[in-house]
Amino acid sequence: MTQREQSLGEVTAEEGATVPRQLYPEALAPELDGTPPVVGEGTPLGHTGEHRAPSAQEFLERRAAPSDDGPATWGWRGRLRRWSGGVVTPAAGPAERADRRARADIQRDFAGPRTVAFVNPKGGAAKTTAVLAAGYTFGTIRGGGVVAWDNNETRGTLGIRGQRARHRNTTRELLGDLDRFSDVAGSRIGDLGAFVRAQGDAHFDVLASDERPDVTGTIRADDFLAVHRLLQRFYRVVLVDTGNNMRAENWLAAAETADLLVVTSTVREDTGYSGLWMLDALQDAGYADLERKTLTVLADPAPSVDRHLLHDLTAVYAERTRSVHRVPFDPALATGSVVPYAGLSAATRAAWLTACAAMATAL
Repeated sequence: MTQREQSLGEVTAEEGATVPRQLYPEALAPELDGTPPVVGEGTPLGHTGEHRAPSAQEFLERRAAPSDDGPATWGWRGRLRRWSGGVVTPAAGPAERADRRARADIQRDFAGPRTVAFVNPKGGAAKTTAVLAAGYTFGTIRGGGVVAWDNNETRGTLGIRGQRARHRNTTRELLGDLDRFSDVAGSRIGDLGAFVRAQGDAHFDVLASDERPDVTGTIRADDFLAVHRLLQRFYRVVLVDTGNNMRAENWLAAAETADLLVVTSTVREDTGYSGLWMLDALQDAGYADLERKTLTVLADPAPSVDRHLLHDLTAVYAERTRSVHRVPFDPALATGSVVPYAGLSAATRAAWLTACAAMATAL
């Protein structure tokens, strides 16, 4: 594992706090106060000391750059602007500017398809809930091109937590019909509609794991790689819900293939320990650059949690991963049934917006 490049800094556990250690790393985003990064003392990035007129392309890129300092639409600032008919146009407040930055991060272009695997070898660690919440966030803000895939070696629950479809096809049936997609020029994303389940206004698809009680086979590494290659042809973001057996071939293939690992855990000692044990095992197995390649989402399992445990989990995961993001308890997710995307609380949506922005930045 490589040496840490940045110090941890102060870790807090304020109610509802997110504790990013590297949410906006210098290599990937400008300073938050608008000051450009520097190369050498007093030399702005991209400047050599000699004046050079901007090219036509540079002009367009500068004009197209997203801005978070437009007029306010939220809160009293937004109401004042509307009531005055636009005569008074206060700037957006800090929360609205942060929301705009997060949305811009999620909407950024990638150089190719990106895969995010959600991992913790313990059941009840909120992996499936996290995959669906991330699918909703990426799907609605990016406008589609997102698939959530249940890569369980046998049977998972992503298919029953997502919105249903008229068909009952799963990864198992897709593997049996892969020849349909062997002709790259002739196969279409619409053909996948017989296997994936559209999530309506959430603007992403779900590929469920096997749901037949009479099937005894398991998904192997070669199966994972074949399906993954196919999904990457048609989707820009692939979110992988992993099983609980990290020694399974398809689990290991997902961890090896993913561009980013998201360690999910509830604020419980057993699920927190399980995630840390997994990180130890991956590190001992030689997974390179593990700290840079992972981030953590801590979910509250109840309306109130042990604050000392929350602080300890936040601190240790902040040392082991890029950043730590806390998701509040949401009664809409507590039943274990189909996720009501429209019924998620404002706090849940805001927390996942921040977490997904961090994922997009890391990608």
